[in-house]
Amino acid sequence: MNLAQTTRPDGLADTRQSGSASLPLLAPPYVVFDRAQWAALRGGTSLALSEIDLPALAGVNDPATLADVVELILPLVRLVDLHIAAARSLSAMVEGAFVGQPRATVPYVIAVAGSVAVGKSTFARLLQAVLARGEQHPRVDLVATDGFLYPTETLQANGLMERKGFPESYDLRKMLAFLEGVKAGTPDLRVPIYSHESYDVLPGRYQSVDRPDILIFEGLNVLQTANSSAAVASDFFDFTIYLDADSATIEKWYIDRFLKLQRTVFQRKTSYFHNYRELTPEAASDLARDIWRRINLPNLTDNIEPTKRRARVVMRKGENHRIEEVWLRQT
Repeated sequence: MNLAQTTRPDGLADTRQSGSASLPLLAPPYVVFDRAQWAALRGGTSLALSEIDLPALAGVNDPATLADVVELILPLVRLVDLHIAAARSLSAMVEGAFVGQPRATVPYVIAVAGSVAVGKSTFARLLQAVLARGEQHPRVDLVATDGFLYPTETLQANGLMERKGFPESYDLRKMLAFLEGVKAGTPDLRVPIYSHESYDVLPGRYQSVDRPDILIFEGLNVLQTANSSAAVASDFFDFTIYLDADSATIEKWYIDRFLKLQRTVFQRKTSYFHNYRELTPEAASDLARDIWRRINLPNLTDNIEPTKRRARVVMRKGENHRIEEVWLRQT
C-alpha cells in the first residue's frame, strides 16, 4: 500500500493511501474522520427525533439540528451500542462462566468532557434523547458535575470563587461515592441540583438516579487523573467523549453566550449576575472577555484540554458550532 504522510496544524500525522482522499486519516492512536466519513458509519441506526424535539434540547447560543443528530449522534450511538454489547458479553462470561455468580446488569457510564461554552450540555442532551429511544436501553439518565461543586458559601470561605470549575472546587469525595454507587447498582442515589441562575447548589434539592441502563456524566474535568485519592472519576467510565474546538473560537462563544444571558436571565432579581443587567454591550463584552481569560482559559489550558487524548472519541467543532471532525481512539 502506497501511503502519503503530511503533518497537520494540530500535530497529527496525516497518513492516507495515495490517491484515496476519501479514506479516514490515520493518526495513531486515532482514526480521524471528516463529517461525511463519520456520517456514513450510521449503518441501520434509526432516527428517533423530530424537529419538534429539538428546541427543548438546544442550549443558549448552541443550536441543535436534525442534521447533527443524523450525521453525528446516530453513528456515535451505533458505536456505543457495539461497546455496550461487547462489555456485557465479557461481563457475563467472567461473572457467569468464571466466577459462577452472575449479577444484575450494572449501568453503562458515558462521560462527556470539554470546555465551558463548547456545547457539552446540548450534546449530552441530544445523546441522551437518541439513546433513550433505543430498544436496548430505555432508561438513560443525565447527570452534570455541577451538582458536585461546593456551595458558594464554602467556596467563598476558602477563597475559591474565582476557581469555580477548577478541580479543587468540586466535592470529589461525594462525586466518587456517587459513581461507585452507580457501578455497584445502588438504588435511589441522590445528586445535588445546581442552579445556573443562582450560581449555587440548591439546598435540599436532589436529582434521583435509580439504576439506569445508561448514565451520561457530563462536566469540565471528568477525565482528570491527578488527585490524592485512590480512585479517580474516570475509573468508573465505560466510554468517554471530549468536545473540542480552538480556544479562540470557544472564547467568542463564551462572550456571545454571556451577552445573550445578560439580556435574559441576568435581568431576573434571582440571578447571581443581576448586577450586570444594565451594562452596555461593550462593557458586557469586556467583562466576559476578562472572566474568560482570567478563569476559564487557564482552566481549559491547565486542566481540561490536557485530558482530551484520554477520550475514546474526540468531536472537534468549527467556528459555527458545527462538528467537522471526529477522532476515534484505536487503543
